[in-house]
Amino acid sequence: MNNKPQTVSVTIMGKEYKIVCESGEQDNLIKSASDLDTQMCKMRDSGKVSGPERIAVMAALNLSHELQTLKKQSPIALNQSWKDCFTSMMIKIENALEKD
Repeated sequence: MNNKPQTVSVTIMGKEYKIVCESGEQDNLIKSASDLDTQMCKMRDSGKVSGPERIAVMAALNLSHELQTLKKQSPIALNQSWKDCFTSMMIKIENALEKD
């Protein structure tokens, strides 16, 4: 089994980002990036939010709100590994946006 981190290329709002992720997590990263791209493009195209940084912040707030809503609806707390994964993904997204 290959446990080496893998580099994955994702495109968000027309920009390509290369992100390193754990082996076996590529599909999750690609799906997450696709969901983020969809949400950010929808915001940009609505004309209500302008500028990539503001769009990214609003998308992050929306995703965080969705997560909080899910936490409240579920009687079982999210397990720590899921929280760690979410935190790791947010850090990677923030780092990728800072490189612009």
